[in-house]
Amino acid sequence: MPEEWPHFVGMNRAQRIEEILRRSLAPTRLEVIDESARHAGHVGSRPEGETHFRIVLVSPRFEGMGRIQRHRAVHDLLAFEQKSGLHALTLELTAPSE
Repeated sequence: MPEEWPHFVGMNRAQRIEEILRRSLAPTRLEVIDESARHAGHVGSRPEGETHFRIVLVSPRFEGMGRIQRHRAVHDLLAFEQKSGLHALTLELTAPSE
């Protein structure tokens, strides 16, 4: 875990993802859903879970951004998680005006 994240100690992956996205994107709606159990036995799954997540996020910061830009922004924010066991994200990213 990066040194700049001491406040994330003791959090599980879903809690960390939620905190990172809240701090960075100031969402008006955020759901972080662990779907790991649905992927048991698939490539990238782990017995302890926390590998596959669905994120539903509405943020004013997405105004004027295209779909690919939004996805890149979220993937960039969660890069450490992806390097440490997060295998798959399903993203539903919108701006409030949509």
